[in-house]
Amino acid sequence: MITSTPKRIDQYVKQGLWENKTLHSLLGESRNRYPQILAVADQPNRIELTGTNPLRLSFLELDQASTNLACEFVNHGLTRGDCVVVQLPNIVELMVLYMAVSKIGAIMSPIPVQYGAHEILHICGSVLPKAFITIDRFKDDNLAATARQLLDSEIPVFAFGNSFNGAIQLALNCGSMEENLLLLDDYQASWPITGDHIITICWTSGTTGTPKGVPRSHNMWVTVCRSCIEAGEIQAGDRLLNPFPMINMAALATFLYSSALLGCSVILHHPLDPAVFLRQIEDEKINFTIAPPALLNQLAKSEEMWNQFDFSALRSIGSGSAPLAAWMIDVFDNKYNKRVINFYGSNEGISLVSNYKIAPDSETRASMFPRLGAGIADWDLKSDRYIQTKVIDLVSREEITIPGHVGELVVKGATIFDGYWDTDNSEVFTPDGYFLTGDLVEICGNPPNYLRIAGRSKDIINRGGMKISPAEIDVLLEGLPSVLESAVCSYSDDRLGEKICACIVAASDAEAPDLTTIIDYLSEKGLAKFKLPERLELLDALPRNPIGKVQRFVLQDIVSKRPRF
Repeated sequence: MITSTPKRIDQYVKQGLWENKTLHSLLGESRNRYPQILAVADQPNRIELTGTNPLRLSFLELDQASTNLACEFVNHGLTRGDCVVVQLPNIVELMVLYMAVSKIGAIMSPIPVQYGAHEILHICGSVLPKAFITIDRFKDDNLAATARQLLDSEIPVFAFGNSFNGAIQLALNCGSMEENLLLLDDYQASWPITGDHIITICWTSGTTGTPKGVPRSHNMWVTVCRSCIEAGEIQAGDRLLNPFPMINMAALATFLYSSALLGCSVILHHPLDPAVFLRQIEDEKINFTIAPPALLNQLAKSEEMWNQFDFSALRSIGSGSAPLAAWMIDVFDNKYNKRVINFYGSNEGISLVSNYKIAPDSETRASMFPRLGAGIADWDLKSDRYIQTKVIDLVSREEITIPGHVGELVVKGATIFDGYWDTDNSEVFTPDGYFLTGDLVEICGNPPNYLRIAGRSKDIINRGGMKISPAEIDVLLEGLPSVLESAVCSYSDDRLGEKICACIVAASDAEAPDLTTIIDYLSEKGLAKFKLPERLELLDALPRNPIGKVQRFVLQDIVSKRPRF
């Protein structure tokens, strides 16, 4: 399947932005250069999560295993353009599966292991998969049995693992290698696969409601991968630790494609277990990883915890999915001598980054991103060619070019998708082809070469006509020593329409702050009085989607159902 128009393909090929490389062709190049180098490894506690032992594959072994799996699918009738829905945790088999699906030109639609009947039926009803691929169990969930029960006999269910509950067994060493290579060569000669073909349909993170499918081609992925490589200064042969589920932009662009493109070793992790994660950084001699802001804040607050490990191989850490705190970046820069990179991306192809070269000072790096493609500064970034950004007024839809006015971020370029799957896309793009992100930003900096994220358009709190970005308050609250996690949301008010509620998860060894303490703290930080919370709710955990973003609409629902005093 190809969604890009011939005109778009021709434009980006001529500009050298689309290279017509596929995931499996990149794997072939890395296999030839680094056959015995580690390609992918499981986390050490895999047996606790899946009941199966950890695996480690070299690039040669990854290539062979994915060829075996590709031929298994061909023998079951799967072919180019067929969609397979995949529900797997971060295990070696998932990375093998991406390569195998690429080799036969099928489309992989990965979903979180947390998804249940509602989401699975919705997604399968949308993409009409020819197969569902999973594992027999993950923690206490019998994924294969659930899938078999939901899908009955309409969609064949394939499963890795020890027991299969009626699913078709999958293994990485199936068939004769010699015969499989001949079969795959014949298949690919009959069904050629190019960089223009769709390789994935990922799903929007669901922070505002029902997820939507996002088709992406190899060309789109390779381009956004190069942007991530540039931002993180990832080098050939680096060892990368991936703690985010390999189903979305952060993991696929930064780890899966970087591994194939540069011959990097990918060490897997997820769900996040800080003790295991930190030990992996030390034991696997990790050069680059990403981590959620809450964990980085915790490490910055606890030098004792940081010093328990040898992080000498680590050069830099990426973060994102929520605003970063400048004080945290200062600690990592100046005390730990590790660079923090601020990533702002989406499945649709947004890829803005702020590293120490773009933003040397922590305040800028924590909250600002370059106005890529705007032609107002020489960023000396490849991604300045990949993406063009604009800010448009929320009402008039005219472009905003001066600082201090909040508008919607719109983007276009070689990293951006062509439109949502099975959806009316008439209001997804501007008339001149920019993707309407729904993210609120303002032009800032001196000179005004940056964008500051102000929040989602649906997140904005309207307190008596005063528009308030909750993200700004979230970041300030993270500085409270007794707070592990924090976020604010709106709650209804008869007089003002909406007021602000602070939702706090207290650190396990600390007493939770009261509302007065929070107000005093925010006031000391200089927050305007009309932005101060007027309600406090203590929670055991914040509701987050599978990639760690706070689901503010769920938070609002929780708060609305609690009694008000």
